[in-house]
Amino acid sequence: MTSSPNGNTAAPAADLALPQRFHAKVEIRWSDMDVYQHVNHARMVTLLEEARIPWLFDGDKPTASMGRQGCVLVDLHVKYRGQLRHEDTPLDIAMWIKQLRAVDFTIGYEVRASGAAPDSPPAVTATTQLAAFDIDTQRLRRLTDSERDYLARWRA
Repeated sequence: MTSSPNGNTAAPAADLALPQRFHAKVEIRWSDMDVYQHVNHARMVTLLEEARIPWLFDGDKPTASMGRQGCVLVDLHVKYRGQLRHEDTPLDIAMWIKQLRAVDFTIGYEVRASGAAPDSPPAVTATTQLAAFDIDTQRLRRLTDSERDYLARWRA
C-alpha cells in the first residue's frame, strides 16, 4: 500500500474548493473477492480500515496514539455505486474529515479503481465515525489539542 496527501498530481483549478484529501493505494487480494467476482462487502470495510491506518495511526502523527491507546468505530455507512474487481487493484481510496467534535470525528471516503480519473464517479463512497477511547478506563475521552489540530487540517 502506498499513500499520499491529495494524490500525486496537482489538483485542477475546479478542485480548489475540495477539502485536502489523503490518498491511499490499497491492493485487492484474491481473498477479497466473492463468488460474483467483485469485492465482498466485509472485505471492503477492511480495505477502508487498511487505508486509514497510514493516515491516522502510523508513525509520528499526532493521532498515532489512538491506534495504540484506543479508538473505537461508532458508525459505518457504505454505498456501492459500481463494482470493483480484482483487476481494479490497487484501489485509490481518498479520505478527509467530514465532521470533528470533542470526542469523535467522521471520515469521508471515495474509492476508485486503479487508473480512474480523480474526477470520475467513485465506485464506493463511505463514512466512518471514530471516537477516541481510553482502554484503561473503558470510556470515551476528549481528543487532545494536537489530535484535533491534525484532524482539522483534513476537514471539509
